[in-house]
Amino acid sequence: MTQNGEPIALVAATAAGRIHAQVVASAWPQARLVDAGSAAESLRQAWRAGESIVAFLAAGAVVRIIAPLLTDKATDPAVVVVDDAARHAVALLGGHAAGANTLARRVAALLDARPVVTTATDARDLPGLDTLGMPVEGGVSGVTRAILDGEPVRLQAQSTWPLPALPDNVGADLPGSYRLLVTDRLVPFDERTAVLRPPSLVVGVGASRGVAVEELQQLLERVLAEAQLSATSIGCLATVDVKADEAGILELARRLGVPLLTYPAEQLATVPVPNPSEVVRTVVGTGSVAEAAALIRPVCLPGHLQAGPPQAGGSATGELLVAKTASAMATVAVARHAPRGRLAIVGLGPGARDLVTPRAVEELRRASVVVGLDQYVDQIRDLLRPGTTVVASGLGAEEARARAAVELASSGKAVALIGSGDAGVYAMASPALEYAGTDIDVVGVPGVTAGLAAASLLGAPLGHDHVYLSLSDLHTPWEVISGRVAAAAAADLVVLFYNPRSRTRDWQLAAAMAELAVHRPADTPVGVVRHASRPEQSVQLHTVAGFDPADVDMYSLVVVGNSRTKVVAGRMVTPRGYRWLS
Repeated sequence: MTQNGEPIALVAATAAGRIHAQVVASAWPQARLVDAGSAAESLRQAWRAGESIVAFLAAGAVVRIIAPLLTDKATDPAVVVVDDAARHAVALLGGHAAGANTLARRVAALLDARPVVTTATDARDLPGLDTLGMPVEGGVSGVTRAILDGEPVRLQAQSTWPLPALPDNVGADLPGSYRLLVTDRLVPFDERTAVLRPPSLVVGVGASRGVAVEELQQLLERVLAEAQLSATSIGCLATVDVKADEAGILELARRLGVPLLTYPAEQLATVPVPNPSEVVRTVVGTGSVAEAAALIRPVCLPGHLQAGPPQAGGSATGELLVAKTASAMATVAVARHAPRGRLAIVGLGPGARDLVTPRAVEELRRASVVVGLDQYVDQIRDLLRPGTTVVASGLGAEEARARAAVELASSGKAVALIGSGDAGVYAMASPALEYAGTDIDVVGVPGVTAGLAAASLLGAPLGHDHVYLSLSDLHTPWEVISGRVAAAAAADLVVLFYNPRSRTRDWQLAAAMAELAVHRPADTPVGVVRHASRPEQSVQLHTVAGFDPADVDMYSLVVVGNSRTKVVAGRMVTPRGYRWLS
């Protein structure tokens, strides 16, 4: 919230406040200064618009103005207050639900101020119940207070859902009267029980052409109430693809705030159902729409859902909780689906902490299990939430780490598999995705590669086409590597050599450079960066003719220019275009 282009209203009363507001407005295109004649009316106008608010005003004044406007934490906007000297950015309202804590940190970073988060869980570095990735209901304040006070809280769940790390006083085997319940069932209110609503339900919908959304909604509410199921746990609606444009179904999905999945009749026809209809088969081409669509397991992908194929033999993966139930023009069915684990593959960058992206930090704190090389885990251990399980191993265990991460995610956990640079470049993403099936959600978090870090230190050597090549023959035969080097040399590509030289591989770099020398002028620049972005970093410039491979080790990255690369003011530069001058 308030992070990805959502509108932010800026309100200021003093000249200093307006200056600070202008700094924010200049940096963020989605931020606008609201001027409705007075600070009070500007605040009210921004509130009515539902925008997140950054108020450059006294905290007391903001409290008095917005107090009559407060309705519910689920709908009230985020409010951040910045003092006149821009020393503090205080998350005054909507810390978790509306994203004020995040907004306060972002504003503070922009203004060189100190962020102040006022929610107790953030202050103690504990996850708020409304930050666990699921809607939460019931005795939220009572259970939160118990967690903060260190009292035991029993975690009870129908199945293992990919929750973030929880503190030690929250667990399945703990005694006590406080509970954190993960269920799609309706339960009576209890101030000692907070209820997390997992997206476990899929509602299959069939309808006649022109069905009204009111009829669909009333039918769904009735069947959910009779089955004692929560509408908050509906993950998606599903139907046959010929109903993809049915206005009533589309509006129902919009009101529920869930996606609508559609399936070809041929796929629905393969799903065994208890109540097929020959009439429906004649009209649509499948004996079931509502039940079959509910039973097919949706495949969750970052940002959207897509229809997943039935398992072998046409079977589906859901448990039918509500069989086909009809009204005059519609049918619905409800199925429960097992949890999907979550695997985040996180690139940590080349080593410097300020090159670890905010998204990577977010995913590390979203995980309950972190898997990685021991030295990489040590780099980010302080970013993990208390209670995070760490699975670390030494060099050479890449395949085992990848398998372990996938297996943990397949058991329903939220797992972060970490690697240096970008996890998809000579790192952990490839082996992990070779093992990962459709039973887990995979999230990729890009990282700054060693090649990019080295290039920025050398100047602009990647200004034209370039290629990454690893000289390690641990996974690739040297004959293949040599052929690729020759192809890159003949194509006049800038070449970045990863894994250029080790104690046992001391001749391959020289062989590769000899091949490049056939196609490059002798004065072609060669850059060597060792420990890019780390304290022991070193940067050297050579030429093809003067380069000595003995100066390179496994902590180095070698960048060889193309025939147009040059050194300008001590910086390696490859022009963006070829200018064939005589």
